[in-house]
Amino acid sequence: MRPCRAVIFDLDGVLLDSERVAMGRWKQVGETLGLDGIEQVYMRCIGTTPARTREIMDEAYGPDFSLEDFYTLLRVRFQRGEAQMPVKAGSREILEALKAAGLSLAVASSSPEEYVRRELSGAGLLDYFDHVVTGDMVTHSKPHPEIFLKAGALSGAAPSEIWVIEDSYNGIRAAHAAGMRPLMIPDLIPPDEEMRRKAEVILPDLFSARDYLLALTDTDE
Repeated sequence: MRPCRAVIFDLDGVLLDSERVAMGRWKQVGETLGLDGIEQVYMRCIGTTPARTREIMDEAYGPDFSLEDFYTLLRVRFQRGEAQMPVKAGSREILEALKAAGLSLAVASSSPEEYVRRELSGAGLLDYFDHVVTGDMVTHSKPHPEIFLKAGALSGAAPSEIWVIEDSYNGIRAAHAAGMRPLMIPDLIPPDEEMRRKAEVILPDLFSARDYLLALTDTDE
């Protein structure tokens, strides 16, 4: 097994328990607007950029659908909810351990930079990262590998020495396409046969991911 030199983390659904919160609020807004199948549509939007989300919503609900009205209601729901997204169990522990092991750490999220930095800062996790790459810094959305290739180049490690921790299908596809080592921790969507083929390993939580990656740092040069 090749050693681990760098680790790239997705944010939502990996470090933050935000996807569950977001889906609940999408459901509430969808019911208000009479949007059928909103849960399935939300699942398709996980791990994509805002531009791709717009395309998916337009495909699902047609030319009369107003994404702006949807987002207005969604913002109201979020303002009534928690100001800070809940942190996944093991987030701080894995970041502390990998940082102490001397690994380069990056976050690569399809969300906008303002959101990513705000949430990481509020959770006290931002300073663990050497690099932050976000959806508004790239042209192509996951499953295109661009965001991971950009983060990997900043780390200075070879793609085969970079592990990517993801929960979404599109994230695993993107990491695989980048020639990196996808590590899946499923969140809302369980892995299917494609994910079992493309992920190097599927683990239940961040604690097991921490132990798995630390073992790889001990691999001989």
